[in-house]
Amino acid sequence: MAEIKPFRGVRYNPSMIPELSQVVIQPYDRISPTMHKQYLQQHPYNFVRLILGDFDTPQSPNPYAHVAELHHHWLQAGILTRDPEPSLYVFHQVFRSPEGAELRRRAFLAALQLSPFEREVVLPHERTLSAPKEDRLRLFRATQISFEPVFLLYPDSENRINAWLDAAVNGRVPDVEICETFEPGVRNQLWVLRDKEVIEKVQTEMAPKHHLIIADGHHRYETALNYCTEMRAALPDASPDAWYNYTLVSLVSLNDPALVILPTHRLVYSYSGLTSGELEDAAGRYFIVQPLSQREQVLSMLQAARERSGVFGFITQDRQSIWTLRDQRIMIELLPDRPAVWRELDVVILHQLVLEGLMGLSADSIARQENLRYLRDAEDGIRAIEQGEAQFLFLLNPTRVAQVRMCAEAGEKMPQKSTDFYPKMVSGLVWMELR
Repeated sequence: MAEIKPFRGVRYNPSMIPELSQVVIQPYDRISPTMHKQYLQQHPYNFVRLILGDFDTPQSPNPYAHVAELHHHWLQAGILTRDPEPSLYVFHQVFRSPEGAELRRRAFLAALQLSPFEREVVLPHERTLSAPKEDRLRLFRATQISFEPVFLLYPDSENRINAWLDAAVNGRVPDVEICETFEPGVRNQLWVLRDKEVIEKVQTEMAPKHHLIIADGHHRYETALNYCTEMRAALPDASPDAWYNYTLVSLVSLNDPALVILPTHRLVYSYSGLTSGELEDAAGRYFIVQPLSQREQVLSMLQAARERSGVFGFITQDRQSIWTLRDQRIMIELLPDRPAVWRELDVVILHQLVLEGLMGLSADSIARQENLRYLRDAEDGIRAIEQGEAQFLFLLNPTRVAQVRMCAEAGEKMPQKSTDFYPKMVSGLVWMELR
């Protein structure tokens, strides 16, 4: 049962922070140390100070406690404001697809009652790491705040929820509109929805749903579960409605035509095991290797094969080619106990057959990114190859939404960086206190 409810969101006070584009940020796990520093320099009240701290000014011995103090201070000073009554938050992102079409992805933010994965109300699709979960758990303990939403996909084949929410905000000027953030060309619009009748209809429609899939925010959801378990153990007589039993989510319909996944390419650096020619020769055991005369051909041929599994682009300083898996039976023999939907993922084929099988990279070293970088933009990888900063670039097609759904429902977790939903949710538009 997917129990959602409205909440009194905390937001930036527009009278104090008129340029919200200066304070909102991308999700914490995409922020590099360099970007962290840039955000700190961008604005004194940038949201990064609340989710990743401020290393430019003296802090208390406990940096997480410092964040709690800072949040309280900003509320007291009027930098932040708490909405007067529980609300849902309708969130639209207008953007252009990779093919150039204008799209509008519809979401709404709510409090979702936490449910362990074994109940199959919420399903993961990617593996998580322990260090980020421990970091986020310390922040939960110190602040009792769900700062960033978990991006969830929910089944809604008849599109009733989006229809009700569209009708509720139609003709209203957005309460928040930001045209440029960290993803150029994306327009972000937020409406505060207090209409109790609409909220109750959405709650009733969501209640029987299950198999909500985490698109982004696996660490955040698992951390919220861990915090909830701690609090229930510490307060066994507390009400089931206690706010630590909920987490902040942003819900998007699985049937939304604007649900876009971008590819995540693999750049191999500091590798000396095989030359490019040796690797292509070895790959011929599993793949049809088609040499190409121009690098521009790689992306166009890869895009033409978007609906096929096991097709990659390969670029080095001295060559480029398209690799096509010879036969899916290769993966059946290699991984006989795994579901077909998992074996047919491009990232699984690349990691299992090439990165680990042919190149000898270990799963642990890949997880630590010792020889591997993940890239959204293929041109960044091509430049790194041309400048001699890396040896090999593997270009992939994006994972399909149907594959994400089938893997999650089969209980299979994809390798890390299997999906890159575009655009990213914006952090700092609205967040939720757990008390």
